[in-house]
Amino acid sequence: MAGHQLIEEYLTTLGRRLPAEAVDELSDGLLETWQRSLAAGLTPAEAARAAIAEFGSGQQVIAAFVAQAPGRRTARMLLASGPVVGVCWAVSLVTGQVWAWPVPTAAAGALALVLLAVVATLALAATSHHSYRRTRLGAIGGMGLVALDATMLAGIVLVAPTFVWPMAVAIPVSLTRIGLTLRALPPALTR
Repeated sequence: MAGHQLIEEYLTTLGRRLPAEAVDELSDGLLETWQRSLAAGLTPAEAARAAIAEFGSGQQVIAAFVAQAPGRRTARMLLASGPVVGVCWAVSLVTGQVWAWPVPTAAAGALALVLLAVVATLALAATSHHSYRRTRLGAIGGMGLVALDATMLAGIVLVAPTFVWPMAVAIPVSLTRIGLTLRALPPALTR
């Protein structure tokens, strides 16, 4: 633990907004900086203020961690790839005349609502500036997109009456996104 009340309060503030392992690491560095300032002749309070100033305000530290959060990066990657994948599937479904497929309207509507919820979840994670916890929504959105891509692939195999050429693009694009998303999820879930 750090050795001064100002440092303890600073770490408590960070602890409310950042993962415990990050705060532990910051605590070690902050204590070393405080001790170095004490050795340079500052009073304990001056040394604490100097150490905190060197690290930056709590908001600055939190913003830096949030900007590098794996969930935020995952969400941004998925939002950036979304329009490309969406266009591939839209062209495939229109070319394949999806309106003639034996899919209940309620199922198609549910799929659209899930897609909107996933996009909203990813947008919340991608635009987070001050909440590390909110960036973890990127993992939830990623799992939702994997499920949606898998549903589209299963729909093509099980329901599509014929294979149309745009599906030859949409299928590998979805498979690639599934693979990249699954690869990005473990860090987004654990950090």
